[in-house]
Amino acid sequence: EDDVVYLTGRPVDALNAWMAAAKIDSGSVFRGIGRWGTVSRRAIDPQSVNAIIKQRVELAGLERGEFSAHGLRSGYLTEAANRGIPLPEAMEQSRHRSVQQASSYYNSATRREGQASRLLG
Repeated sequence: EDDVVYLTGRPVDALNAWMAAAKIDSGSVFRGIGRWGTVSRRAIDPQSVNAIIKQRVELAGLERGEFSAHGLRSGYLTEAANRGIPLPEAMEQSRHRSVQQASSYYNSATRREGQASRLLG
């Protein structure tokens, strides 16, 4: 409940639009929507997040088995590593608590793009 993640740009616009449309002024941001468009007061569960992602991926014409909520989170860290964002800064956004786990995504990205990968070229 006390976690803070900073965003700028289009994600903020989308979040503000959702919160205004759903009339959310406190509590969970991600909530269920009933059959008739009624927004729940309770947060959706992690399994629902995963199901929504898979459904949207399929609607986009992609393979649903290749995407998951965890994949988005780990993909964020991989992209942060590829862009040279320091690990502690990326972990603040991704909310990873384990440096060991988060650094595994960074290690893969830096090994692939690092100077050592060019030694035998």
